[in-house]
Amino acid sequence: MFETAFAAARDRQRLQEIASVLAGYGINNVLDKLGLRGMARFGRKPAVDVTRMAQPERVRRAIENLGPTFVKLGQLLASRPDLLPPAWTEELGRLHSQVSPVPFSEMLPQLEKGLGGSPQEVFAAFSTEAIASASIAQVYRARLHTGEDVVVKVLRPGLRRVIEADLRLLGHATTIAERRWPELSRYRPHEQLRHLSTALAGELNLVNEATHCELLASLFPGSDEIRFPKIHWQWTSEHVLVQEYLDGVPPTDAVRVREAGLDTAVLAQRLIEAFLNMALVEGTFHADPHPGNLLGLPGSRIGFLDFGAIGRLTERRRSQLLILIGSVLKQDADAMMGVLLDWSGASNPDLTRLDTAAHTFIIRHSRGPLDIGLVLQDFMTMARENDLSMPTDLAILFKALITTDGVMRQLDPHFDLFAAAGPAVAQRMRARFSFENLLKKAQNLGFSLYGAASELPSIIHLLLVRLKQGKVTVEIEIKGIDRLINGLERAAARLSIAIVVAALVITVAPRLVGLGTPFFAFVVTLVGLLAVGGLLILRRKR
Repeated sequence: MFETAFAAARDRQRLQEIASVLAGYGINNVLDKLGLRGMARFGRKPAVDVTRMAQPERVRRAIENLGPTFVKLGQLLASRPDLLPPAWTEELGRLHSQVSPVPFSEMLPQLEKGLGGSPQEVFAAFSTEAIASASIAQVYRARLHTGEDVVVKVLRPGLRRVIEADLRLLGHATTIAERRWPELSRYRPHEQLRHLSTALAGELNLVNEATHCELLASLFPGSDEIRFPKIHWQWTSEHVLVQEYLDGVPPTDAVRVREAGLDTAVLAQRLIEAFLNMALVEGTFHADPHPGNLLGLPGSRIGFLDFGAIGRLTERRRSQLLILIGSVLKQDADAMMGVLLDWSGASNPDLTRLDTAAHTFIIRHSRGPLDIGLVLQDFMTMARENDLSMPTDLAILFKALITTDGVMRQLDPHFDLFAAAGPAVAQRMRARFSFENLLKKAQNLGFSLYGAASELPSIIHLLLVRLKQGKVTVEIEIKGIDRLINGLERAAARLSIAIVVAALVITVAPRLVGLGTPFFAFVVTLVGLLAVGGLLILRRKR
């Protein structure tokens, strides 16, 4: 209680601003549930008539007034049709981070702080007119003394204090909301808040964006078809990012693309190949490939911009994604349902209802060319309608895929993403089931078993010491326990044989392929196998 009161006192002014905006847009149910009605006595009256607006529009307009933290939250929720119905995701999808630019005189101290000097000293030329203005940063054109054209991204001043206050308040609001609205637990509000905090922390330090850029560029060594801007580290800091200026055109601007002589079909092919290589093969991808973050370059090459947010997929997640793609292509509803249950982590789903939904989904997408955007939207809708929710990392990937698919369809309306995904999927499957990869997994298993065996004497010694130090008597009587124990003993014996056989294979296999495993390991494993076999024989005789 004290911590809550302290946080409210520290952020009281910001809390009053938020409550006033919510009251002005008539979002009184949230104010009442959070106990903030008293702080909204002097609510701001919007310049528009909100009484004629539906609830989603009023929320969207309120979010735009509340600044970058809430805009980012709204944008994240807009990509979650597994959590929100279409009326909400469509309205939140209208959120944009483009805002009126701050006068250069207000940006100059931040710029000088990041550069370590005035822009006139650092650059041969610098334009004080912003070429882009977002809620987090503004972008300017400049030229180095070496003659290279660059762009200079500068954080807006005073953002960190407001954003950190917003995140603290959202943390308290999330706790209160979960207590008063138990049904919200399905939406994993604390997980959403963690993701929001991570995303904003990355964007508030431009060194992170520069690092992301170089990380993605390293995935395409020697490639001239995919371009990432060069980072000028000597002038890059937490507050300022200086990078190469890529001279291209927006890929969805049909007139400029045609005037530049670019091949739209080639652009679409290279874009999806790049994205699938990042996501499926490397497990790290650009999280927001919308048209404003892409460029069509001479030679029908693709350029990527703005790396404030990247997505990451674990090896396990990529394997699950391959299963999902395979279930769609093979029209396997059971495999799809299994993946969905695994992703959602649901403890008590309605399996009959979910099975029907999965088969209906497969039938709906069984005819004609597959539309990846529609497939993913329907998949997340199916999750929402069955009270399931997707992990955050997959929601990020799905949003990026849907965005990429939209760009490609503008470039080439007949483009088939599933067909284009074939080579990347095949490469990933070959890598997953290659002899080298399987052998590596077997060796890792062997090391784990060896580590567990080496700890066994210490565990037994500790157990004996504890028994010597005191007397503990536990008496449990459970009906049918003898049958249970016999079953467990049989299962344990079989498991022991399986483990020892696996260890035998793991130790012998490298020997057979010339890796030089010591002969002693083979003897020990063989003796273990014979010992377990002997125990089983004695058990059966007894």
